[in-house]
Amino acid sequence: MAYIMVDIESDGPIPGDYSMICFGAVKVEEGLEQSFYGELAPISDKFIPEALAVSGFTREQTLGFNDPLQVMSDFQQWINTVCKTDRPIFISDNNGFDWMFICWYFHHFLGKNPFGFSSQNLGSLYKGMEKDTFKNFKHMRVTRHSHNPVDDARGNAEALLRMKKEFGLKIKF
Repeated sequence: MAYIMVDIESDGPIPGDYSMICFGAVKVEEGLEQSFYGELAPISDKFIPEALAVSGFTREQTLGFNDPLQVMSDFQQWINTVCKTDRPIFISDNNGFDWMFICWYFHHFLGKNPFGFSSQNLGSLYKGMEKDTFKNFKHMRVTRHSHNPVDDARGNAEALLRMKKEFGLKIKF
């Protein structure tokens, strides 16, 4: 299995009505050297200025971003390349949000999702390891959480690697 840590930024709360603006992915392995970044043109005229502001982009900038079909095709090719014969596993800090956009975009633009039908949540994993639903893993990041999705995915991947090393998490990369 190949764990792919993903983070997305959007201009609203749900895909379809709103747009995924950019996303980043990092293959979880020592060194965290393999990453992907995509900027996607809006698919809707609707956007929430406060949601878009989190990404650091203006609406005008996003209108010049890449065709979502091409970005999702490139992402699928990257997944195929970095996973080779391993099954890709989607994991993120907030998989309820990140997964919904990635899954919708894959199915909408490519008709299939290389991650299949399930995802994993890093925060829930940590809470289970600690046996405490109030615990938070975010102190385990090294890379600062900046809302650059590659940085944020990298920080979350660093936390997962630390969970393996420091807690003895049984996980194979």
